[in-house]
Amino acid sequence: MARIRLGMVGGGNDAFIGGVHRIASRIDDRFELVAGALSSTPEKSEASAKALGIARSYGSFDEMAKAEAARDDGIEAVSIVTPNHVHAAAAQAFLAQGIHVICDKPLTSTMEDAAALEKAVASSEALFVLTHNYTGYPMIRQARDMIASGELGTIRIVQAEYPQDWLTSPMENEGLKQAEWRTDPTRSGAGGSIGDIGTHAHNLACFVTGLEVESLAADLQAFGAGRALDDNAHMMLRFAGGARGMLWSSQVAPGNENALKLRVYGAKGGLEWSQEDPNYLWFTPHGEPKRLLTRAGSGSNSASQAVSRIPGGHPEGYLEGFATIYNEAADAIQAVRGGAVKSEALGVLPGIKAGMDGMRFINACVLSSNNDAAWTKL
Repeated sequence: MARIRLGMVGGGNDAFIGGVHRIASRIDDRFELVAGALSSTPEKSEASAKALGIARSYGSFDEMAKAEAARDDGIEAVSIVTPNHVHAAAAQAFLAQGIHVICDKPLTSTMEDAAALEKAVASSEALFVLTHNYTGYPMIRQARDMIASGELGTIRIVQAEYPQDWLTSPMENEGLKQAEWRTDPTRSGAGGSIGDIGTHAHNLACFVTGLEVESLAADLQAFGAGRALDDNAHMMLRFAGGARGMLWSSQVAPGNENALKLRVYGAKGGLEWSQEDPNYLWFTPHGEPKRLLTRAGSGSNSASQAVSRIPGGHPEGYLEGFATIYNEAADAIQAVRGGAVKSEALGVLPGIKAGMDGMRFINACVLSSNNDAAWTKL
C-alpha cells in the first residue's frame, strides 16, 4: 500500500526523540515524512527541514495544519514530539482538520489542557495515538497475553521501576536542552520524573496486567538543588480487584541508564521483564523452576510472534518496539479509511484513555506527596 504522508511538529536537528520517531516511522516502510514545523522559529524549522530532506517547512503548527489540510497531497497523520506544554494545542489543531495524531507522552502539561484535548479527540473523525512505546515490545505482548489467558492466576503483586541517572548532576544548568525543559514546570507540567518516566512504568503495569490503579500513596523528592520538580519518587499502589503494587521512578540513581523493569506475581506464577534485556521474559510457575522465554524462540507465543520482525537470537530493541506503535498506527489509519470505528481500529494501541490515565496518575502523585504521602484516588 502507498505510504501514509506524515508531518512532524517539533523534533528538529538537535532533538533526540524526533530522530527516534522518524526512524520508527520508517522501519516497516508505512510512512513518508513530507512536512514539518520542526522548531520554535521559522528559521530554525527551515534549517532542520533542509538538513533532514523534508519537502515542506512551516513556521507554526497552526499554519501547517491549515495548509496541509487544504492540499490534495497534504499529510494524513502528524507526529507531535514537542515539550509537554505544546501537545494539547498542537494536537487539537490537527484533529480539527481531520488529520490523525501520533503524540508523545505524557498527554500534556495540565489537567485542564488534557480535558480539552479529550473533548477534541471525541469530536474528531481522526485517530489519536499516544506513544507509550514500551507496549510495543514482543515479550511485553507475550506477558500481557499470558496474564489474560490465566497462566499466572489471580494477580496479587505488581512491581514496576524506572530508574535513570542522567540528572544526578544539574544538567539543566549546563546547557542541555532536554534537561532544561524537563525540569521546568511551565513546560513539563506538575511531574518531573513521574511525568517523564513514571508514566511509562504506570502505563506498562496496567497494560500488561489489564488492571487499573484505583489509589496510590506517593513520596516525591527533588534531590537536585533548586529543582522545582521531582527527580525521584516512591509510590505504593492499590489496583482494582485487590492487587497491590509498588512503583519507583528516578533520574538521580547512578549506575542506571534506562532500567525499566516489570515484575508481576499471581496465585499460579510470576513474570519478570527488563527493558535493557527486552528479548527475554522470565516465567516461574509456582513450585517449578524458573523458565526463560525468548523472543521468536522456543516458548514464544502468537502475541509476541505477531510483532517480531526477525528470527530469534537476533536482538530487537527500543527502535523496533517503537516501530510497532507506528506500524499499528498505520494499520489503524487504514482501518478507519475502510469504515472501522475508531476505538476498534486502535486495538491495543494506547490512545486518549491511556493519556488521561497518565495525567490522573501524575496529579494523584503530586496531591498525595503534598499531603504527606496520604492515599489518594486517581
